[in-house]
Amino acid sequence: MDLTQAIYRRRAVREFTEKPVDEKTIRRLIDAAVQAPSAINRQPWSFCVVRDKAVLSKISENAKTHLLETAPPDLESPHIQDMLRDKSFDIFYGAPALIVIAAEGPSEWAVEDCTLAAQNLMLAACNIGVGSCWIGLAQSWLRSEDGVKTLELPEGHVPVAPIIIGYPPVWPPEVPRQSPDIRWIG
Repeated sequence: MDLTQAIYRRRAVREFTEKPVDEKTIRRLIDAAVQAPSAINRQPWSFCVVRDKAVLSKISENAKTHLLETAPPDLESPHIQDMLRDKSFDIFYGAPALIVIAAEGPSEWAVEDCTLAAQNLMLAACNIGVGSCWIGLAQSWLRSEDGVKTLELPEGHVPVAPIIIGYPPVWPPEVPRQSPDIRWIG
């Protein structure tokens, strides 16, 4: 698959088989992630890989509780509130692995740099048939003191991009895109 095909095929995958993602594949995805551009070539990222089901479950439960207690206005819809209250709802959708890209200390562009690395990782995953999804519901709790401890991140590291990966039973269909709003100057 070429890059354009991966860009158009990549989807948020929220259903996975039981097949684990092996270490070699995960390292391949991280190797692609670190090829991303970064401001002043600082490469301010680190990676935490969680494959332990008990830890994934703990993060899911803590993130749901945290969001219910601190929900920003855009998460106050009844649908999202019901999902967060549902004890059986796993914010990671049963994925066999979570890769958290964290910024190594404060930097003006660290979040953007880590986001570029995340996009590389997700495109590389699509390219080899691995599904991925950025789990925004996990972000707030992962940035908390307890979240950082759970991820065993060094002091000063800030979780930016929690991305689940795994093998989808079927690839999600194409999602219609809106026409871009473009303003031409000159």
